[in-house]
Amino acid sequence: MTDDAELVQRTIDGDTEAYGELVSRYQSAVYATAYHYVGRHGSVEDIAQDAFLAAYKSLAGLKDPVRFGPWLKEITCRTAANWLRRNAKRLQNETPLPHRREVHIEDAREGPAQVFERAERIERVQRAIDMLPEHYRLPVVLRYLQDLSYSEIAQFTGMSRDEVRGILYRAGRQLRQVLAERDARDTPEQGDVDWHRARK
Repeated sequence: MTDDAELVQRTIDGDTEAYGELVSRYQSAVYATAYHYVGRHGSVEDIAQDAFLAAYKSLAGLKDPVRFGPWLKEITCRTAANWLRRNAKRLQNETPLPHRREVHIEDAREGPAQVFERAERIERVQRAIDMLPEHYRLPVVLRYLQDLSYSEIAQFTGMSRDEVRGILYRAGRQLRQVLAERDARDTPEQGDVDWHRARK
């Protein structure tokens, strides 16, 4: 796989397809970061597009192309924070976070009761995530709601894989406790956070 630094340089040299590859590589992370700031609102897509556009326009000023991911994360955070300041009074039309997962035939066979049950499970997990310390939330969203690998999260946040692993381990313990306190009967017997069940 071509590394970020080479794609950055090719983009600066005029190769628009190279930037398209960077967008494809980081799209899920940027969407999740926007969601992390503004919630399940239709403007997540707009924030993501604005962040990628701002990054493209500023790319020539990136001093260390190897750190494109963390640099893009900071641009996304600023873009989302600015959007919140401008639009805090009109956060109304919600939309779900786009998940990186396939649609299975079983999904199409679900009835209204199953769809409602799944939505409630997801909402429980999202409320629990909101109770985590600030620096735990984004890695959790990236990992469990967007299916990013430890390496992808590390590349985007600038943390090491060990730091990512440690944060997710501690966050998982806190989430299990929160979910157990809120609704003990829905907590898996083995004490694990049932992320995939909540999202299916």
